Amino acid sequence: MKPIRHQADLAINGAAPAFDEALHVGRPNMGDRATFMRHVEEIFDRRWLSNDGPLVQEFERRVAAHLDVKHCVAMCNGTIALEIAIRALGLEGEVIVPAYTFVATAHALQWQGIAPVFADIDPATHTLSPEAVRKMITPRTTGIIGVHLWGRAAPVEALEAVAAEHGLELMFDAAHAFTCTHGGRKIGNFGRCEVLSFHATKFFNSFEGGAIVTNDDELARTMRLMRNFGFSGVDQVSYPGTNGKMIEIAAAMGLVNLDVIDDVIAANRVNYRAYREVLTGVPGIRVLEYDERERNNFQYIIMEVTPDCPVSRDALVDALRAENILARRYFWPGCHKMEPYRSLFPHAGLLLPVTEAVAGSVIVLPTGQTMNPQKINVVAQVIRTMVQSG
Repeated sequence: MKPIRHQADLAINGAAPAFDEALHVGRPNMGDRATFMRHVEEIFDRRWLSNDGPLVQEFERRVAAHLDVKHCVAMCNGTIALEIAIRALGLEGEVIVPAYTFVATAHALQWQGIAPVFADIDPATHTLSPEAVRKMITPRTTGIIGVHLWGRAAPVEALEAVAAEHGLELMFDAAHAFTCTHGGRKIGNFGRCEVLSFHATKFFNSFEGGAIVTNDDELARTMRLMRNFGFSGVDQVSYPGTNGKMIEIAAAMGLVNLDVIDDVIAANRVNYRAYREVLTGVPGIRVLEYDERERNNFQYIIMEVTPDCPVSRDALVDALRAENILARRYFWPGCHKMEPYRSLFPHAGLLLPVTEAVAGSVIVLPTGQTMNPQKINVVAQVIRTMVQSG
């Protein structure tokens, strides 16, 4: 790790990279290895690897308790969880979603023959604009999927009002928002259900995994059937289902990471505040703020490159990556510009000006347990030097 003071110190100008080892946006956080291995020994002793094993059941209980929600239905990954939630709610025809989200949100609809209809977002929060949602409703619309982005909640109450007014189902993609709150209430308690992701790059992971959380007893029962081929008993299938089960080894990882989740969040909070401090005052650079009155996981450090910045967003990304700082452009260029949507809806961008502006301005910076204020200071030096040289 070397300091960056002048243009000549930048790797894009021929200098050695600031970091020998790459800094990743989503480097996995890991719980206690010894505790994890004890779970592994239990798995070997029981010879129970899948099919609603005791660790999965414990994981579901602890997640539900952590979120103050009645039901947690653990899944093999967040995408399958989305697909099962969509099918369990009986969605069809058209469903309104943001284009500014990970493409899995749209794919989970398209995969089931449902048209994702992209609505624009709020420039301040990057989440669905309720006014934009209203404009996209047609007689074929059956639901809305709100996305809680960067750990900050979508406009829950406004979307609930739109859904109620038009008789639409409402669910949330909460992949970014595990442990976060809205109005002091844990995310996981809104809409008919909410979908979580525990992928390795999330701040809380189970190697690979996901879940649906809900307070609806009947919906939870249906989703449990759906994740296990529809089996309701030995040799008895009572629902069309698929294989969405979480396995025991994934639950083991989830349990050990749940034990240390407060420590991970504390590290993320330190990193977030360090970034805020060292990047304040850099022309054309704005670090997304979190509402400190709410609980947040500080999983993402979001830097916006404003129109008055002397250098472009992409030039900053290139400079950072040359230093082994693997900054990312989320969610560039927007779902509507990815296949098959750019072919199906070639003019969607005309109704998504805020989405396109935000997608062209955001940089996600590294955080997590492998980062610290010293490394963050060097990241900021690269950004500051690039801006000053612009």
